[in-house]
Amino acid sequence: MNNSAAIPAPVLDVVDLHVAYGKVEALHGANLRVGAGQIVTVIGPNGAGKSTMLNAIAGTMNNNANNGSVRGKVSLLDQDLDGVAIETRVARGMCLVPETRELFASMTVQDNLLLGSYRRYKAGDRAYADQMAVVYDLFPRLQERRKQQAGSLSGGERQMLALGRALMAKPQLLMLDEPSLGLAPLIVKEIFHIIVRLKQTGVAILLVEQNARAALQAADYAYVLETGDMVLQGPAAELAHDPKVIDTYLGLAKKAG
Repeated sequence: MNNSAAIPAPVLDVVDLHVAYGKVEALHGANLRVGAGQIVTVIGPNGAGKSTMLNAIAGTMNNNANNGSVRGKVSLLDQDLDGVAIETRVARGMCLVPETRELFASMTVQDNLLLGSYRRYKAGDRAYADQMAVVYDLFPRLQERRKQQAGSLSGGERQMLALGRALMAKPQLLMLDEPSLGLAPLIVKEIFHIIVRLKQTGVAILLVEQNARAALQAADYAYVLETGDMVLQGPAAELAHDPKVIDTYLGLAKKAG
């Protein structure tokens, strides 16, 4: 299944991406595209290389044996990111929400959100605070808890805050690393409902997720990554009916509950 060429106007284009730790290659020539206003998901088991791929795209690896050496082409809005620093990637419209969420626990919800717009403020964008209304519309619970410390929030609320803080930067590309990790099933359903709503804001979303069922329901297009190789790709609705995907991922999810 290979319909990636049908994706129009790619926001993100990854070609032949390799990541190695010393002599061990963790990602073998990955290719993927995320189109404007699309949700594209990468599913796969633990240790498949999903987070490694996201970190390589985001530029968080230092190209040495300990932190991972990266080769291949990553383009954002047709601009090659080879050698481009993390800060510049963010300024150009790329934002990663890591699975650890990395919130400032002793700061209020509102101050955490304002930090997300710091680069816009620094660049002289005086409308940086206007995005707060958009975030609060998506996450009413954050508005209710805006004066609380981030450390007092539940797991689901922390994930909402991590998403909201990323949106304060008005990204062109939002990359989500395991947003359902450690959350109760009802909260997972709510988070994925919000992710689908995010698409309506026009942001392109690259979603890395172990919960294959939820990811395929939310996404437009999907890739399956196994032990560093992209083994399947296609429209998410088609992959959800692929016998290999059902047997390996959806079948297990069903048995688990």
